[in-house]
Order: sequence, then structure tokens, then C-alpha cells
Amino acid sequence: MSGGAIFMMIFGLVVTWGGAAICIRYALKKRHM
Repeated sequence: MSGGAIFMMIFGLVVTWGGAAICIRYALKKRHM
């Protein structure tokens, strides 16, 4: 595995978890309204 592949894997994980966090935050905000 090259460094670039590992970097892309980490980047993908960050994007996935970041998107999930934003969705959860948006859902909680909507529930409060």
C-alpha cells in the first residue's frame, strides 16, 4: 500500500464521519424546532 492510498483512505473516512456528524446535528436541530 502506498502513502497516497493510505492518505485517500483516511480522507474518505474523515469525509464519511464528517458527513454523518453534520446529518446528525441537522436532525437534532430540526427536532428542536
